[in-house]
Amino acid sequence: MKKTFIAALGLIFCLYVPASAQDSSTTKTVETEITGNQPASRPDPQKQRSTIQGLINETIFDDTLLLEGFTQRYEEESLETLLAMIQDETIDDIKVAAAVRAFRHKHSLEIFSAEKAMVENVLLRQLSRSDSAFIQVEIMHTLCLMDRYKYFHVYIPALIQKMDHYNATINQSAYNAINEIIAKGNNRAREARIVFNTLRKVLFLSRGRLAKITKAEGILAQKLEVLKWSIKVLGSQELRRLPKEVLNLL
Repeated sequence: MKKTFIAALGLIFCLYVPASAQDSSTTKTVETEITGNQPASRPDPQKQRSTIQGLINETIFDDTLLLEGFTQRYEEESLETLLAMIQDETIDDIKVAAAVRAFRHKHSLEIFSAEKAMVENVLLRQLSRSDSAFIQVEIMHTLCLMDRYKYFHVYIPALIQKMDHYNATINQSAYNAINEIIAKGNNRAREARIVFNTLRKVLFLSRGRLAKITKAEGILAQKLEVLKWSIKVLGSQELRRLPKEVLNLL
C-alpha cells in the first residue's frame, strides 16, 4: 500500500504542478500580445494543497478504484504469473484480490482436468490462510464459477454474510458475485433452496430492525432482490415461511 501511495502521489504532483512554473517568459509575452490580457496569476497554494489532498483521499483510499485498477493491469499477465501473485504473501491483500479477479476474468473457464485441480488447490490454500475479506470474496466467487456443484452450497451462504461487511467495496463485491453465480446457472431448485434458507435465517434474526423500516434500501434491498429470485424458482408457497416484517417489504 505504501508503494501505491507513493506512485499515486507522484502522479498527482505531476498533474497539479502549476502551469505558470513551466511557462517561459517568451510564452507569457506571446500570450499577452495575442489576448491583450496579462497571464493568469499563480494558483493559491492553500487551495492547491486542499485539491491535492482531496484527490489523494478520493483515489488512494478508494478500495473499489484500486481493485479495478489493479485488475485491469493484471489481466495482461500470464496464468503462471497470476498464480504466483495469488500465493505471494508479501504483497498487499488488495493486489492479491485483484490477481484472483484477473484470473477469474481471463482463465477460470479455460482450464480443465489436472490444471484445474491444481488451481483449485492454490485457491483453497490461500483461502484457508488469508483473513482478508477482499481475498475471501474473490476466491469464493471464482471457485463457485469453476465448479458450482462442488462449491455453491459452501460459499454462497458465506458470500451472503459478506454482504453485511462494513466495507462498501467488499459488500458490493459479494453482491455482484452472487448475482453472477446465479446468472450463470440454470435456476436450479437445489441452489435456490440454499439461497432462500440462508436469507430467511438472516432476515429472521433482523425482524426487530425490519419492523421499523418502511422501504428497503441499500444492502437490504440487495438481499431482497436475491431472495425474490429464490422464491421465483421455488414457488410462491415459500412466502409463508418468511417473517411478516419481510413480507411487508416485499
